[in-house]
Amino acid sequence: MQGNSINKILVPIDGSKNSIRALEMAITIAKNCKAKITGVYCMYTQSYSETRGVASVSNEMRKEARTVLDDAKKTCGKAGVSFTTKILQGNIGFNIVKTAHQKNNKFDLIVIGSRGRSSLKSMFLGSTSNFVIHESSIPVLIVK
Repeated sequence: MQGNSINKILVPIDGSKNSIRALEMAITIAKNCKAKITGVYCMYTQSYSETRGVASVSNEMRKEARTVLDDAKKTCGKAGVSFTTKILQGNIGFNIVKTAHQKNNKFDLIVIGSRGRSSLKSMFLGSTSNFVIHESSIPVLIVK
């Protein structure tokens, strides 16, 4: 963040209603600040790999990730906001914080839904937003 301006916003997206609301809030902020948004989709495959092959689960999750991020890109495009994507694999909260803090990314704000999806399709664990709040030195906006 240069001064008090917001130039780059990181938005974890899993397709849940709260993550879509987080994206909508990020779009509002981005339009007001002329900021760019990066949508990140995190795949947590550890618990799934026991019941199905890792490769098939990973391919299904990548397809789901691409669909969710493509929808988000269309939403941002309609609003006239620049949008890029990242697909990550591993611990969700850790990867969000790690991505936000990488020197080459220089994010100014993380906008995250308060809760993600539930059931076997869950991409966000219930404690993800809580983890991000406590581990990030970058400002975090939680959207309900």
